[in-house]
Amino acid sequence: MDARSNRNAIPLAVDLDGTLIATDLLWEGLFVLLKKNPLYLFLLPLWLAGGPARLKQEIAARIDIDPASLPYRVELVGRLRAEHEEGRKIVLATGTPRKFAEAVAAHLGIFDRVLATDGPHNLTSDRKRASLVAAYGDAGFDYAGNSRHDLKVFDAARHAIVVVPDRSALRSQAARGAETVPAPKRMPKIYVKMLRVHQWLKNSLIAVPMVLSHEYFNIGMIWQCVVAFVSFSAVASAIYIVNDFFDLALDRKHPTKRNRPFASGALSIPFGLGAIAALLAIGIAVGCLLPIEFLGVLGGYMIITTAYSLSFKRMLLVDVLTLAGLYTIRVLAGAAATGVDVSFWLLAFSIFFFLSLALVKRFVELRTTDIPPGERIAGRGYRTEDQEIVAQAGMASAFSSALVLALYMDSVAVRELYPHPWVMWPLAPIVLYLTMRVWILARRDEMHDDPVVFIIRDWRSQIVVAIGAALLVAGGWGW
Repeated sequence: MDARSNRNAIPLAVDLDGTLIATDLLWEGLFVLLKKNPLYLFLLPLWLAGGPARLKQEIAARIDIDPASLPYRVELVGRLRAEHEEGRKIVLATGTPRKFAEAVAAHLGIFDRVLATDGPHNLTSDRKRASLVAAYGDAGFDYAGNSRHDLKVFDAARHAIVVVPDRSALRSQAARGAETVPAPKRMPKIYVKMLRVHQWLKNSLIAVPMVLSHEYFNIGMIWQCVVAFVSFSAVASAIYIVNDFFDLALDRKHPTKRNRPFASGALSIPFGLGAIAALLAIGIAVGCLLPIEFLGVLGGYMIITTAYSLSFKRMLLVDVLTLAGLYTIRVLAGAAATGVDVSFWLLAFSIFFFLSLALVKRFVELRTTDIPPGERIAGRGYRTEDQEIVAQAGMASAFSSALVLALYMDSVAVRELYPHPWVMWPLAPIVLYLTMRVWILARRDEMHDDPVVFIIRDWRSQIVVAIGAALLVAGGWGW
């Protein structure tokens, strides 16, 4: 018998979470369940009191997973498929609930047997080892795993394959002759993508009340704006991570969002939970340096964004109105941090302007999502036939924002605040140019799925924004 025949006579058992796929189905299932009904949060302690197996079974009984969308380790799956075709028995041995494990096995079609958590016992560590030894004998199987729970199984296997060896105990297995499958390196840009640092620029709206009150050189207010910016950015990044957890399945079906750190499996959900706790602690601690009113606005932002992630984003029109409101909340946060009053004019302009950009975002999704008429975009309240009304509403909002700005330019408030208000008259056509160009490019399918990100990166938009800022400063300058 040659070496290959001898190897094929020995079954290869493979773990699922973290090994075959770059994620953990228990964590993913938990967020799918909470997205379905947040009230399940109160049942989790009761289920957990019954042991890990009961928690897994209760979650699995209430949700389904899409095995086709999971982030598989492509090289490992390719190897398993090749060995299966050569006649080797491939066994899926996992602590995941049987319902999930069998769905994955049916999707891949390469497993001859599935050993999984079924009933009151959690099939990990000693129990998994005992099941494999009972089926194939001591040293009668090879095993691929990735966590400390697999160490006991490695000891009973003839040959160990350590996937993603990120702990010292697992590295010791490699030193003892185990085969290793190295993990992709976590580059710094992964953490930048997790935090969505580019989205922090939206928080510059915090400085708008200070700028409009002509306090450009007020060091105290500048410091307050910087502190508020840091606080808001930390909290916003935490909420973005929460949103990623609830949208894992949807993101994996999106052409660009599937590369996000958690959807792709580059970062684990437990790591993300730790990051959320740290970011919220930083955001709230920094926010405590500002007036109590700022913390009130920050708390409202947290509540609304969480509600958006759980529910509002799936509601027709409520989602875009919420997005527009969240931009406006940043302006209110700046007012609360600096003690500057905000006018009706500013709030009205903000609502219409950002509602237009929010509708652009939905319009682009409708243009780029391939769904048949009558069906909704996954996770949204819109259908393909809504494109025209969304576009019309978005352009109407753009013109409304310009109209509010034009009326503001001729108001008593402007004549009292600005020595040279006539200098700022071009601001209304500038806003129209900016928004109408965004809409034209969206109709040409040349728009980023986030128009704010597009404006930040587009040099023409940057020039127009710079001209508008210069006119605003010139109008208030005492020359």
